[in-house]
Amino acid sequence: MKVLPTEIPDVLLIEPKVFSDARGFFYESFNKRVFAEKTEIEVEFVQDNHSKSVRNVLRGLHYQIQQPQGKLIRVVAGEIFDVAVDLRKSSPTFGRWVGNRLSAENYLQLWIPPGFAHGFLVLSPVAEVLYKTTDYYAPQYDRCILWNDPDLAIAWPLNGETPILSAKDQVGKLFKSADIFP
Repeated sequence: MKVLPTEIPDVLLIEPKVFSDARGFFYESFNKRVFAEKTEIEVEFVQDNHSKSVRNVLRGLHYQIQQPQGKLIRVVAGEIFDVAVDLRKSSPTFGRWVGNRLSAENYLQLWIPPGFAHGFLVLSPVAEVLYKTTDYYAPQYDRCILWNDPDLAIAWPLNGETPILSAKDQVGKLFKSADIFP
């Protein structure tokens, strides 16, 4: 496993070692000991989530203001543009975002620590996303920042198309009025 830097040092791109041959491929998608050795992060995941979405579905930007979740995201079918936004007021990267293409073909994973909002845009006809979380879903603490907030200016690769949004994502808060972390 390789740990690749992103523009926000706490957000890590993970490249697993993939063994491929004529039969297909094999890789270890998560190993707690190796993850801790390579990232210097001790983590315990408590929940796995799986979503399936069609092209141009944009999910996010979601976070929990209490019981914040660290997330390890990977794509098992298709391709997404995955985004993390730093909501930690005390962080030198507060208010900045990082985006990466994750796909079933590149096997890349993204580690997003607690204190970040998360969202993704589906780039392929269909995408299936699996992600592990460090805390349980708590709907009473669930928050959403507007995907196209002008202060964040996320460069979603929409190519002039309109994203498909849930009702919740259509009414997300602006970054400047969102609940944030200390």
